[in-house]
Amino acid sequence: MKSYLITGGAGFIGANFVKYILNKYQNKVEIVVLDKLTYAGNLDNLKEELDQIKFIKGDISNRELVEFIFSNYEIDYLINFAAESHVDRSIENPQLFLETNVLGTQNLLDVAKEFWKVNEREYKEGVKFLQVSTDEVYGSLGADGYFSENTPLAPNSPYSASKASADMIVRAYYKTYNLPINITRCSNNYGPYQFSEKLIPLFLSNALVDKELTLYGDGQNIRDWLHVKDHCKALALVLQQGKSGEIYNIGGNNERTNLEITKTILNLLNKSESLITYIKDRLGHDRRYAIDATKIKRELGWKAEYTFTEGIKETIQWYLDNKKWWQKTKNQRGD
Repeated sequence: MKSYLITGGAGFIGANFVKYILNKYQNKVEIVVLDKLTYAGNLDNLKEELDQIKFIKGDISNRELVEFIFSNYEIDYLINFAAESHVDRSIENPQLFLETNVLGTQNLLDVAKEFWKVNEREYKEGVKFLQVSTDEVYGSLGADGYFSENTPLAPNSPYSASKASADMIVRAYYKTYNLPINITRCSNNYGPYQFSEKLIPLFLSNALVDKELTLYGDGQNIRDWLHVKDHCKALALVLQQGKSGEIYNIGGNNERTNLEITKTILNLLNKSESLITYIKDRLGHDRRYAIDATKIKRELGWKAEYTFTEGIKETIQWYLDNKKWWQKTKNQRGD
C-alpha cells in the first residue's frame, strides 16, 4: 500500500487530486493531506473524503511537523501542491510567495531526503517527490510557438519567479543528491472547487448575480485551458511512470483569449455582455501561454480528454449546483 503526502491538498487542484487517487485505488492507498488552510484552502473541498484520509493543518515550512508526518506514515510519494498562487497577491506581497513557495519547498525536499535516504546517493525503492508547477515560469509567448520542457525560464511576476525558483531547487536536489523527483508544468486549470479569485470561477459567480466582469487591458491575453481532471490523470501517470529527474509539460491544447472565455460564460448563462468592464492592465501581464505536451503524450501515453466546450459546460453546471460553496468563497474574499 502506497502512502501519499499531498501538500496543499485542500486547495483546488490538490483536492481534485485526492478525489482522483481515492477513486482510482479505492482502499489500496493511504493519504495524508497537509494544508495550512489559508484563504484558498477549504476543508469543505474534502468533506466527503475526510473519513478516508488523514488531514493535518499546518505549514510546509514547519520542519518538525513534516518530520512527524514522515516518521509516522512512512511516506512513499510527496506531491507538492502547496503554494501561494495568485499573481495579483504576489505583486502586493512578494515576500510571502518566496517564504511559502521557495523555502517551504526546500524544507519538504530536505525532510524527504532525510527519510528516504539509504546511503549518499541511493533512496528507498519506489519513492518520489513531485513538484507541481506552472507554465508561467516560462514567461510570455508571442503569437506563435509553444512552451516545451526546454524553453528557458523567464518569469515575469513575483509569483512565477517564486515557482521557477522552487523548480530549480527541486532540480538541484536531483542533480546534487540524486533525490527521485519529477517536475510538472501545467497550463491554466479550470473545473470544480476552484477558488473565486481565478478568472473562470470569479466571472462565473459574478455573472450569476449580475455583477460586473472586469477584464484587464483589451481582454486579448491568451491562455491554454486544461480541465483539472485531465491534469490529475497526468500527475498520477508521472508519479507511476515518469523517469526520475524529468520535467513534463501538461497542456489542454485549448487556447482562448480572456475575452472569449468571458463571452462564453455569459452566453451559457444567458447574461448580457454589458456586464463586461475593461480596466487598466495588470503589471507584467503575460500576453500568451501555450503548452507543447508532446513529451508526456509520447513517453507516458497521456492526452487531454476534455474539450473546452464540454469542460466549461460541466464546470458551469457544477457552480449552479453548488451555490452555497461558491458564495462562501466569495464571502472569504469580501466580495
